Amino acid sequence: MASPNYLPLLLLNLLLILPSLYANGGIIQDLILQACANTTNHESCLSNLQAELVHTGKASPSSVFCAGIRATLNQANRAISMITKGTTLSVDPREQMAVEDCKELLDFSVTELTWSLSEMRNIRSPFPAKYDPQGNFKAWLSAALTNLDTCLEGFEGTNGRIRSYVEGSLQQVSQLISNLLVMYHKMHSIPLTPPRDEPSKGNGEELVSGFPAWMTEEDRELLLAPRPQRRRIDVVVALDGSGHFRSITEAVMEAPDHSGRRFVIYVKKGIYKENLDLKKKKTNIMLLGDGIGATVITGARNFMQGFTTFRTPTIAVSGRGFIAKDMTFRNTAGPENHQAVALRVDSDLSAFYRCSMEGYQDTLYSHSLRQFYRECNIYGTIDFIFGNGQAVFQECKIFTRKPLPLQKVTITAQGRKDPHQSTGFSIQHSEVLATYPTYLGRPWKLYSRTVYLHTFMSSQVQPRGWLEWLGNFALDSLYYGEYNNYGPAAGLGGRVRWPGFHIIKDAATASFFTVERFIDGLRWLPSTGITFTVGLTD
Repeated sequence: MASPNYLPLLLLNLLLILPSLYANGGIIQDLILQACANTTNHESCLSNLQAELVHTGKASPSSVFCAGIRATLNQANRAISMITKGTTLSVDPREQMAVEDCKELLDFSVTELTWSLSEMRNIRSPFPAKYDPQGNFKAWLSAALTNLDTCLEGFEGTNGRIRSYVEGSLQQVSQLISNLLVMYHKMHSIPLTPPRDEPSKGNGEELVSGFPAWMTEEDRELLLAPRPQRRRIDVVVALDGSGHFRSITEAVMEAPDHSGRRFVIYVKKGIYKENLDLKKKKTNIMLLGDGIGATVITGARNFMQGFTTFRTPTIAVSGRGFIAKDMTFRNTAGPENHQAVALRVDSDLSAFYRCSMEGYQDTLYSHSLRQFYRECNIYGTIDFIFGNGQAVFQECKIFTRKPLPLQKVTITAQGRKDPHQSTGFSIQHSEVLATYPTYLGRPWKLYSRTVYLHTFMSSQVQPRGWLEWLGNFALDSLYYGEYNNYGPAAGLGGRVRWPGFHIIKDAATASFFTVERFIDGLRWLPSTGITFTVGLTD
């Protein structure tokens, strides 16, 4: 905490320099204190925040929030510089890979903080956006915090020396992002936008037949077509040489960076043995295949080979607006090689339609940001839908595979760390087709959140439903829920009695976890051309 004499001096300076504080002094003082709460260099944080506010010449809830974002961005960039030095401190390949992960993940956080700052500028402009920005802020700040956790997880299996060095650099950034989440929560009841002459349409875009008005008829036909239309394909990938490229990686490299339009890659039938990494700059890419089991991307990277879990995916997608349709993503490492990801998703507003994710432990890494899965198949053994994404699964089929001896099959391991993060998994109108004794999930992190809505439960789902992670960890703070599920194992009489487990009885509570409310889907899903259910039912 600040010294007794320091805080009054700070506030006095602000009152003298920024008259606007008089109007909202209590609110602003609270936000200033929250911006620097529990930071390791509290007085320095307050001093920097004061300097930011003095520089702008304004003091309002939104200006304090902007100043907090800028301070966090500065700290994140300093952390990247510090962590970069860590590469030279070790010759251990796993540690070096973990350091490289941290640099990329921190860069993700810088991007998401920059998006948040830009969004605030739009809100405060004379012509603000026509949609409620709440979903964006919560998603982006949640992801920025998740990245720091993932960075540290990469040091699993090392002696911990470099991890301690990196953790010191991240501690302040992590606290600052957590503070921003609390600040935004407190600000939610404070109007951020000036009055408008016209009422908002709610989702920000006028829809025509379920699509944004700006989308051409040709675009709509492409997205709704059962198979790709040649006239709108940007590049074709074919193993037999009949396309532009023989590998998907080459086609992705051909895509423009930071594209504002959809770049469509048609991948012909075949088994593509490659590890594909679509970086943050590869935005609005669409992969179209010839169907599940026909167009297959396969790899076998795994933890036992020395890879961090973050680097094991057969395909990783980070650029915003990614879409995949009619494809299979596979990791063949097997259960004995432990963590081996088939698909990792850090792509905001990404969608997967009629795709199959096939692996064993850690098959689908829903790492961060808003995601939608429709009519997909997901196979695995241990924690095979995991991460801290904000994801809705509809009409999906979840298949279990044979685990190693003494292992227990668990479907989800959701990684929500902070109670103000907007993340979680919502599995709706789907089927759990378990062929081995199976649990619906276990709490990887303190505020793990997963719900099953209107979902079929086969007989191998265990009566308890859910499994502990370690002792009583997170049993009070998690949020697990079930609503109107059906099938042989849907009975709730034998379910766990944890404080965090909820038998959801009312539609109002369940509707929070739908496409419309949980992932802000009405604003962006229509433009994907993928079928979706808006609420609890069609």
